[in-house]
Amino acid sequence: MDKAALAETQGPLKQQYRDDPESAVVVLKADGDLDGSGIACRVQTAQAMVEAGLHPATGGTGELLCSGDMLLEALVACSGVTLRAVATSMGVEVRGGTIHAEGDLDFRGTLGVAKDAPVGFKDIRLSFDLDTDADDDTLATLHKLTERYCVVYQTLVRSPEVSLSLDKRQAAQA
Repeated sequence: MDKAALAETQGPLKQQYRDDPESAVVVLKADGDLDGSGIACRVQTAQAMVEAGLHPATGGTGELLCSGDMLLEALVACSGVTLRAVATSMGVEVRGGTIHAEGDLDFRGTLGVAKDAPVGFKDIRLSFDLDTDADDDTLATLHKLTERYCVVYQTLVRSPEVSLSLDKRQAAQA
């Protein structure tokens, strides 16, 4: 998709959201089930059903997806798509490149071994290595706008209010 095609596709949406801000609010959803065996959760993605389980550092085999890895993968995917969209909108040619995310986890927190150890990532680093002829000023703008418009990045940086509810199913009547 080139700059004109992107503008043609997004233009009507942007106008709609200016005219009717409520129409821009969309509820995204994810669903999983615990009906499998073992310590795992099956998650329906847009492409396939995947199964997440314990990371090897918490006793897992490494055969199932780790949700911490999936979080980093979501960050890589979102920032990559955002960078491509921003570059296209700016008219910056990005012939290719790589994206790398890594995060530091202290599994003592997750396993309840040390109360002072955090549960979750302490630090996350995201980096791009781009094949482009863009100058330093253009890359700085690309960096700033990718950071600004990446949903997953901004969600991690700005931590939304999150709630958890736990309900008990009613037993089926025989």
